[in-house]
Parts: sequence; C-alpha cells; structure tokens
Amino acid sequence: MSNGWKCPKCDCRDYETDTIATTGSGWSKIFDMQNRKFTAVTCVHCTYTEFYKSSTSTLGNVFDLFTN
Repeated sequence: MSNGWKCPKCDCRDYETDTIATTGSGWSKIFDMQNRKFTAVTCVHCTYTEFYKSSTSTLGNVFDLFTN
C-alpha cells in the first residue's frame, strides 16, 4: 500500500490494513473453500473501508479445502 493513500470520505491519511478470505460461487461455495482473498484498507478516523483483490495460490486453496 502506498503512503499516498487518502480516505475519499474524510481526507484522513491514517489507515489500517487487514486480509480477508471469502468463498466464491459454485463448488467453492459448496465445499466452503475460501479461494478469494482481499486486502481491506480502513480509515482510522471514519472507518471507511476499501477492498482490493489479492492473488491466491493453488496450494493455499487445496490446504483450505482439507482444513475446513
């Protein structure tokens, strides 16, 4: 994440990041495979949050299938 990020709602430049995983549709939903990863960027002042899609690995998806 670039240091140039600015909240589009309140213009604050302070933020926190986190990673979330979600299921897609079809077979991944049936088997509860969380094969979609996102980085969440949240403004520390107003809590506005933006999500940015991250890449996933095949090995990570297989591991997720067997650990759910």
